[in-house]
Amino acid sequence: MIETLTQLDKSLFFLINGEWTNSFLDWIMPLLRDKYFWTPVYIFLIVFFLSQYKWKGFALIGFVLLAFGIADFTSASIIKPFVERLRPCNDLDLAGQIRVLVDCGTGFSFVSSHASNHFAISFLLISLYYKQWKWIFPLCFLWAFMVSYAQVYVGVHFPLDILGGAILGTTIGLLVGKLEKLIYPVVDGVR
Repeated sequence: MIETLTQLDKSLFFLINGEWTNSFLDWIMPLLRDKYFWTPVYIFLIVFFLSQYKWKGFALIGFVLLAFGIADFTSASIIKPFVERLRPCNDLDLAGQIRVLVDCGTGFSFVSSHASNHFAISFLLISLYYKQWKWIFPLCFLWAFMVSYAQVYVGVHFPLDILGGAILGTTIGLLVGKLEKLIYPVVDGVR
C-alpha cells in the first residue's frame, strides 16, 4: 500500500514537474512560491482589517499570525523532522530526472510548509468571511492551491507533501477561525 502510494506520488510529480510544463509556467511558478511576490496581498489584508475594524483589526491580524505561526511551526519543526522525507531535488535517486527551477533548500519535504501556511491563512479567512462573501472560498482556495502547486512544479515538493500541508493548514485555519469566534469575535456581528 505504501509503495503504491509512493509510486503514484512520484508519477504525479513527474507529470507536473516534467510534462505539464511550458515557458510561461517556468517563469510564473517560481514567482508564485516566492513570499515577497504576495506582499501586496498581505498589505491589503492589513489595510482592510484596520480600515474595516479600526483597533479591533489588530486582533484579526493577530489571528492570521497565529494561524500562520502554528502551521509553520507544526510543519517545519514537528512533522518534517519526524518524517524526514527528502525533497525531490535532494533525492539522489531522482538526480537528472527532475527540473529544479529554484534553490532546493536543505530541509525535509513532508509536509510542505508553503502549503500548510497558505492553506491556514486561506481557511481562516474563509471561516471568517464565507457567510458574507461566498466568493471568498474559490478565491482563497485558488491562492493557496497556486502557491502549493508551484512547489511541485519547481521541483522542491512531491504532491503528497502538498496534500499533507493542505490538510494540516486547512485544519489549523478552521480551528483558529473557531477560536476567533469564541474568544474575540470581530467578524460576524461585533465590530
